[in-house]
Amino acid sequence: MMTRGTIVEVTTTARLHLGFFDLGDGPGRRFGSLGLALDGPRTRLTIGFADHTIVDGEECERARRYLATLVAAHGLSRQHALTIQEAIPPHAGLGSGTQLALAIGAGLRALHGLPADPRQDAAWLGRGARSGIGIALFAAGGVAVDGGRGDRAQPPPLLARLPVPADWRVILVLDRGRAGLSGAGEVAAFAALPAMAEPVSAALCRLALMAALPGLAEDDIAAFGAAITRMQEILGDHFAPAQGARFTSPAVAAALGRLAAAGAVGIGQSSWGPSGFAFVRGDAAAAALAAEAAAPGLEIHVCRARNEAAAVSIT
Repeated sequence: MMTRGTIVEVTTTARLHLGFFDLGDGPGRRFGSLGLALDGPRTRLTIGFADHTIVDGEECERARRYLATLVAAHGLSRQHALTIQEAIPPHAGLGSGTQLALAIGAGLRALHGLPADPRQDAAWLGRGARSGIGIALFAAGGVAVDGGRGDRAQPPPLLARLPVPADWRVILVLDRGRAGLSGAGEVAAFAALPAMAEPVSAALCRLALMAALPGLAEDDIAAFGAAITRMQEILGDHFAPAQGARFTSPAVAAALGRLAAAGAVGIGQSSWGPSGFAFVRGDAAAAALAAEAAAPGLEIHVCRARNEAAAVSIT
């Protein structure tokens, strides 16, 4: 039984959105996506019981809304103290909103002895409207594929999940001076984009199913990387009318060009950006490439994939 002094800590991490499969407007499922969990940046929070509800720390206004919605959905009467100790950078294309929402949902459930259910939490909080990978990666890590949105009013289903080889590294390029589309702006951008032609969607599906995933399963980073780069080229050009170019940030685009020239693979932008990424094998190569990508105004991080679920601990 939980006591008044119980504290739940939840840690979850950023994700890369590697690409959609179908942005057409015909009948059937839409979107479908591929994504990968990183070991950082991370969101870390604590939640416990309190005499009155208090929410503080980073992203506290959004966290307060999420907590209120979840408390009402569960029909809870207790008050809570929620502290966001670290937060994934918002509007950077790294899934910060979904990871914060699911972390609060997981912490609240653990505090009240309720079973974990990130898909339900996502539905209550309006997450997973287009992509289900943030939910899947919170639950299991690795690389996830979701099946897109159908007629049901629920997040997309998880179709596949694979671990990432231990020696693969991700060079993450952040531009804190720019922000990707989100909220109403994102909705408007999707509405204004032209429908994707069926042959383009077919090419994306083939690249994911017959190139990227087999490359991952066989530890073939070159094959995986070539498929991701091509998917990103197709999608970057499709989204260019909304974001101004293939990449949201010119500085990130230039850094990714240097990384590609230096031998990195899997070059792309996560979601609306501005964060960019590239893949390489091994720590030594990753350190050399990180130095190659460095430029004023950019943050360069060498990340590993996270092949496990978000961490929830009770003390």
